[in-house]
Amino acid sequence: MGSKETGEEGLWGQSLLGQGDAFGALYDRHRDRVFRHAYRLCGNHHDAEDIMAASFLELWRRRKHVRVVEGSILPWLLVTTTNMARNRARAALRYQRLLNSLPRNHEAGDPTTDPYRRYQNQLDHDLAQALGTLSVEDLQLVSLVVFEEHTTAAAAAVLNLTPAAAKSRMHRARQRLRTALAGNASISPPNAPTPVLEGERP
Repeated sequence: MGSKETGEEGLWGQSLLGQGDAFGALYDRHRDRVFRHAYRLCGNHHDAEDIMAASFLELWRRRKHVRVVEGSILPWLLVTTTNMARNRARAALRYQRLLNSLPRNHEAGDPTTDPYRRYQNQLDHDLAQALGTLSVEDLQLVSLVVFEEHTTAAAAAVLNLTPAAAKSRMHRARQRLRTALAGNASISPPNAPTPVLEGERP
């Protein structure tokens, strides 16, 4: 029973003994989900890769404090990814403020003239911004339950919440997200024929 979970706990135990292959197997097992989670939070492919790498680095750096939940280290990894994404967002904001304060020599053109890509980028940006309105605790909870489909009970366990408190927080977080996304309707979907379907794309 639960051989997969037992196997993961075994791999984690071997990792703690310094077996790099076991840690590599855990990386292979979870990297895609950690990347997707990071991408949802930051809305940028390159940043998501950096956040994913930092999360696994943190997994090893804080290995004595990692909590295995229901036989998996994934919940701990996802919570750490959330924290990494928030730290990176704060750093990016500081950097952007610095850039905005510098004099500009010329106006850069918009690199994305494809209306569909622009729309998708805006949706990613709006979602990342809406997620940014949540508290750290609520963001971690939403990430585990909504995006990674863990049970509320499992998410509550990794976040040291009671199931009732987790359920209540989830309800409030969903309302906050709904409000934030409704206020972020900053761009309309393109209404031109889809170039791919019409064969117009080279």
